[in-house]
Amino acid sequence: MKRLTGILGLILIFSICSFSQEEDPSLFKFDTLKVRKKFQIVGLPIVFYTPETSVGFGAGTQLFLHRQANIYNARESNILVTAIYTLNKQFIIDARPKIYFQFGDWMMDGSFKYKIFPNKFWGIGNFTPDSNEESYNMESFEVSAAFLKYLPPSLNFGLEYVFADHKMLEIKEGGILDTSAIPGSRGCRASGIFVVFNLDNRDNIFFPYKGNFMQIKAGFASKVLGSTYSYNKFIIDLRKYIRLTRTIVLASQIYLEDGYGTVPFQSKSYLGGPERNRGYYKGRYIDDHLGSAQVEVRWRFTPRWVLAGFASGGEVSSLPWDYFRDLKFSFGGGIRYQLLKKAPTLLRFDAGIGEDGNIGFYFSVNEAF
Repeated sequence: MKRLTGILGLILIFSICSFSQEEDPSLFKFDTLKVRKKFQIVGLPIVFYTPETSVGFGAGTQLFLHRQANIYNARESNILVTAIYTLNKQFIIDARPKIYFQFGDWMMDGSFKYKIFPNKFWGIGNFTPDSNEESYNMESFEVSAAFLKYLPPSLNFGLEYVFADHKMLEIKEGGILDTSAIPGSRGCRASGIFVVFNLDNRDNIFFPYKGNFMQIKAGFASKVLGSTYSYNKFIIDLRKYIRLTRTIVLASQIYLEDGYGTVPFQSKSYLGGPERNRGYYKGRYIDDHLGSAQVEVRWRFTPRWVLAGFASGGEVSSLPWDYFRDLKFSFGGGIRYQLLKKAPTLLRFDAGIGEDGNIGFYFSVNEAF
């Protein structure tokens, strides 16, 4: 109970501080581009490496709809589409539209993904040994669409529908997944509805110099909606950005995720990957609950180049009050490059180091958070 009280107190302090910043002009205003064209397309050649994929390559494009903008903060509708193939024989097509309607009074934030993804599994929990490692292959189709109403100056709320269809193509004979003791080990469908509330007063969404982002999501997946299993999910995502100098930003994030009911392993909380707890294999540790925190210092030493250093700690657990009992720490750094002067798309390379020799290299698009 003391740990839970401490976590709630930390969230409260974070939230109070989030509303206390004064406005000041940013050095680089990405969200206020003065462009007369109806749209702009940025091409993205993709070559990357992560622990989950090995070397990957492909192509992507980000479409900016200049006249489909949010008049309240000058943010523009955009669609990011990528297609990649990796040396681990993984294939992913991903589309992420963020579209504003009625000049920003409404927003649709979506994701459409198809992937064939050979992957690794160590079991459930924060203490699974490396010797548990086994391989599996899965085909997934995932869709999410959130429709949010804007309330000036910085609040959004609405509903999100989430659907995922996971088909197991291959599992290790006699392995953990072969025992059928793990929910989802024979494949599953997830269909659920979430209530979404967020506060977003960042000066821009691609490279914030100041401001806050706070999102709360609560929802459920149900057999009534077509799910294989019924369960509830609760997510809190708190981010804060402090401008230390004209070119240096301190970014921080607290992320909490809880699942209740029979949650398939595909939908459980995971530690690691290119966004949270860099330095650990994405999914090396999974369970019903996750607590994660990270800080990052970003220095834009030229208008198009950025250096970053980060540190993080996190843990998965079977009980929500065990968030921070045995934290997994990691640290690292990286570099970012803005492709075009008048488009905010960043290419990002990070290297992270975790405990027990865990190392991750990440080459991705835009900031981790």
